Amino acid sequence: MGIRSILSKPLAKWVVAKQNNWSSKPVQTQQNVFHYLVDFAQKTSFGKDHNFSSIKSHADFCREVPVQDYEGFKDYIEKIKQGEKDILWPGLPIYFAKTSGTTSGVKYIPITKESIPYHINGAKDALLNYVYHTGNSSFLDKKLIFLSGSPIMQKKNGIYIGRLSGIVNHHVPGYLRGNQLPSFDTNCIEDWETKLDTIIDETIDQDMSLISGIPPWVQMYFDRIQNRTNKKIKDVFKNFSLLVYGGVNFSPYQKKLMESIGKEVDTVETYPASEGFIAFQDKPKEKGLLLLLNSGIFYEFIPVSQYGTKNPTRLTIGEVELDVNYALIMSTNAGLFGYSIGDTIKFVSKNPYRIVVTGRVKHFISAFGEHVIAEEVEQALKNALSKHSEAAVTEFTVAPQVTPADGLPYHEWFIEFVSAPKDLNQFAHDLDQEMIKLNIYYLDLIKGNILKPLVVKVVGVGGFIEGMKKNGKLGGQNKVPRLSNDRTFVSNTLAI
Repeated sequence: MGIRSILSKPLAKWVVAKQNNWSSKPVQTQQNVFHYLVDFAQKTSFGKDHNFSSIKSHADFCREVPVQDYEGFKDYIEKIKQGEKDILWPGLPIYFAKTSGTTSGVKYIPITKESIPYHINGAKDALLNYVYHTGNSSFLDKKLIFLSGSPIMQKKNGIYIGRLSGIVNHHVPGYLRGNQLPSFDTNCIEDWETKLDTIIDETIDQDMSLISGIPPWVQMYFDRIQNRTNKKIKDVFKNFSLLVYGGVNFSPYQKKLMESIGKEVDTVETYPASEGFIAFQDKPKEKGLLLLLNSGIFYEFIPVSQYGTKNPTRLTIGEVELDVNYALIMSTNAGLFGYSIGDTIKFVSKNPYRIVVTGRVKHFISAFGEHVIAEEVEQALKNALSKHSEAAVTEFTVAPQVTPADGLPYHEWFIEFVSAPKDLNQFAHDLDQEMIKLNIYYLDLIKGNILKPLVVKVVGVGGFIEGMKKNGKLGGQNKVPRLSNDRTFVSNTLAI
């Protein structure tokens, strides 16, 4: 046993003890964060514009600070980009995390000296929780892969600008630097496919124990290794034991990933975002991710049915209920207040507070009033695949077909199979029946002959990758949306 694995165990015990302390008093923990944020930002431009000096309670905050997405902060961020200080948070942020937006174009999310430690500690604490609960720490003595964006950054008016994963790459703890792969130079390669081939060159003969990344891009890495070696991943990396992932629901990718590996390995799910590190899987096999209530973020939760209305109900942590879909609202020590991150979540536990991500507020299908969300299509696909054990999926997305050439409109599922079901028509029928079980409005539309049953369109092997590549969205943190309310994505990406 090496020094890293030995020292990790007492550190893991200490981290979990601290975690248990704040998670046992969630309301007080969040109140402390709330007052810290409001007090610290009182003299900023945003604080003055929104009367922070008069805010003493959450009710005051709701009165003074509206819920806004990136567009509502754009003018403030433009001032910061010009080098103006004390705009959203005292001083200047040390970074802008550059991220793609759907309506806003490129977004620049501030990261401050106060917020950056939480981005780092979230990932570190996720691994230490795994060590604590499993006793497995030997993976820390071997090689670790982090599939991330380029760490190259630009500097403008005193602020470094780069991708979140590239920014975080600069802050990997020193004790892990020695066994981190790929190399800095390789991580700097911008073209994803060239980068992937170079990563394989560097890692294929290493003693790899942990691999971290977004599942579809991890799968690409595995596929290319298998093409080179004609071996399962377990036979290439004999000590590979832990897969760390985040950014998308794992279940659609799980079967193929494990088949590529050739054995079941442990997994740890994380929920990082440019706006803050939100949650991680604190216990193996436990449903849901521990919401980090003590990480410089004050959370509010709006019932999805009220999101976008003039005066939505804004709940705090002590007011939420289990199994209700909420839009996630954040106020952070990077200077975002009442910020709608665009994700929807629901709570699966209140002791401690654990969440699952259910989708995006703008990623849904409601072309006919059905309001189908990502959680429902992912669950329906999982259930249908369980009836067709020979079938496995690489990627998928769903879009409405509102004006078909003939007949009733329908939901069209674009699916790239690893192995297709033997009977595609039966599979489509089973998938439709699962959707009927999960969404009562969809059921009503089918029964009322407003919609006909869904249609499955098979996407050729590599179709999603080629489409993302064509649109400059291959690699990094780019993900295929599970569903859309129109056909823009499928038309632009899949040439449909």
